[in-house]
Amino acid sequence: MPEEVLFETEEDRSRSEIANYLRAVADKLDEGESITLNAGSQSVTLDPPNRPSFEVKAERESSSSGRNELSVEFELEWKEGQDDTDGTLEIE
Repeated sequence: MPEEVLFETEEDRSRSEIANYLRAVADKLDEGESITLNAGSQSVTLDPPNRPSFEVKAERESSSSGRNELSVEFELEWKEGQDDTDGTLEIE
């Protein structure tokens, strides 16, 4: 199935600014509210179910210049129209 990008933005931010964005998303999840993302003319509102799939991934991407790029990704995923999923996630 082809992927349709509904929203995308990428900017350098301070660690504190990133923490504030993540806190805002965490607060919306904790309160059971929809998450609205806005940047310029882009806007999307998503309503995750009570138990979406949660993926955490750390990666190292090697380049020919010898400068590796590290990343950590946090992803919530669910099927459109899904109310709930089963499963347990642990982060240590």
